[in-house]
Amino acid sequence: MTPQAAEAALFDDVLMHEDRRAAAFLPDGPDAAPIHDCVARAEMLLVALAHSENVRGTEDKDDLAETSSALQRVEAKVDLLLGLFGRLMRERGQLPQPTLLRWSPRGARVSMQGDAIAVRPGTAGVLRVQPAEWLPDCIDLPARVIATDGREVWLEFGPLSPALSDALERHLFRLHRRQVAESRRLR
Repeated sequence: MTPQAAEAALFDDVLMHEDRRAAAFLPDGPDAAPIHDCVARAEMLLVALAHSENVRGTEDKDDLAETSSALQRVEAKVDLLLGLFGRLMRERGQLPQPTLLRWSPRGARVSMQGDAIAVRPGTAGVLRVQPAEWLPDCIDLPARVIATDGREVWLEFGPLSPALSDALERHLFRLHRRQVAESRRLR
């Protein structure tokens, strides 16, 4: 498949998000973990992330201002700890390096670096991606290379459970909505 055809197959007529984030394609998967374990863990993490972000975004600031202020201080401290933990994991090489990533519920286009450029169409593996900047953890999405141009690879996700597909679509919608709101604020 050509890169143009892969781009159309993965991103035409579907919600997608593009930004710079920690992501990497790992051929042959993470330590030969079974696909269903990767799918279940990714689903659990995306659902927990959605609940966490919904709680943060729906607090009523007028009600219980003192409690809300105390909760905000605790959240700030937890965010600092997560940031430190993330830096430690990145220094130990356990988090991928930030790269340009375009992804949708169907798949992703990721910029490759180093030895990973040698992957060929048909290669199976996982896309390891950090779903939130503040969370020093990654999800592994089963994927197969459908095209490459030497600098980038196009990955088709699968097999994903219906629950993971739904959680991924909701996560990408929140990222897209946040990106649109940020661009409006900058105008």
